[in-house]
Amino acid sequence: MSSLIKQSKRETNSLFNRAHWCSPHQSLCVGDLNTDKNLTMDLFNSALGKNITFVRPAYFIISGFIGIPNAMYYYIFLFFVYVISVVGNTVVMTVIYLDRNLWTPKYIVVFNLAFTDLFGTTALVPKVLDLFLFNNNHISYSDCLTFLFFCYVTLSMQVLNLIALSYDRLIAITYPLHYQVRVTHRFMFSLIASFWLFAIAVCLTAVGLLTRLSFCKSSVVVNSYFCDHGQIFQLACNDITPTSVFAVFLIVILLWFPLSFILGTYVCIVIALTRVATAQERVKALKTCTGHISLVAIYFIPILITFTLGRNIHPNGRIINLSLTSVFPPMLNPIVYVLQTQEIKTSLRKLLMIIKQSKISVRKVLFI
Repeated sequence: MSSLIKQSKRETNSLFNRAHWCSPHQSLCVGDLNTDKNLTMDLFNSALGKNITFVRPAYFIISGFIGIPNAMYYYIFLFFVYVISVVGNTVVMTVIYLDRNLWTPKYIVVFNLAFTDLFGTTALVPKVLDLFLFNNNHISYSDCLTFLFFCYVTLSMQVLNLIALSYDRLIAITYPLHYQVRVTHRFMFSLIASFWLFAIAVCLTAVGLLTRLSFCKSSVVVNSYFCDHGQIFQLACNDITPTSVFAVFLIVILLWFPLSFILGTYVCIVIALTRVATAQERVKALKTCTGHISLVAIYFIPILITFTLGRNIHPNGRIINLSLTSVFPPMLNPIVYVLQTQEIKTSLRKLLMIIKQSKISVRKVLFI
């Protein structure tokens, strides 16, 4: 019996000697994992969240625009961009809502795009101005993840709306006789609803994976203009493999796949137009795509420039470029649709005439 107790003590001491304290950059305190299979299984279970405590900071420090010369002028610029975005998207939504002639599948997507832009720019710009203009660049852990969630949902919906519009143009030009059957109100509502569910699910997964990370430093500095997913998970001190893999998935599913799909639709459109008899008909068909092509260029070109330059671009330049990528499309989208879409221009003129006539009628009543 005594020999068994001594053997047990020796094994316990051996395990204790193999263990070591974790360093400040480790969130899991284990010893030599390769010497004990059971310990490896315990570590695996802990990685699944069964027996692990995650170290979370009380707040994040958003340092994006700090140190940029004359940043105050940029904040004023962002404020005016925000005002134009709110006014422009509200006008587009109002015109579509009031004019029943615009209650078509295409303008369901345009209305949703305007709503997404309004929601997204309202979620981003006021908070950015609060963080930097009023020197409140400390944001709590939960508020930062909430901020990240809403920003990424709206950014995702922007590109998904472009996919819906490209599909609408593809069917309208390549299968004009089948358009009324294939692109119905029910189909478009279902497509938009599925896009919202997909964007919310993807962003909830991204936030959920961030909650499985530990941050060993007492103050975590995020070098971006908002709670950026890529900047945050790289600051963690435990295994970031699942989060980094999911980040690559996000880039593929929300950047490269939409871009490839949109380019593919326009290849099909060009092929279909080559079979059209007259050049006049080709030009007429292409004019219906100019608004969408402008939106695609506005959204993708700044992002592709940032990805192409990569590490060669200065951090401040990257932050400015990405911030403009976030605020410019919501501002320019309504302008593009008002200027390049005949239906919205006609409806807007009618609405302005009605407002003008109502004012004249009110004045006449007042003077009588």
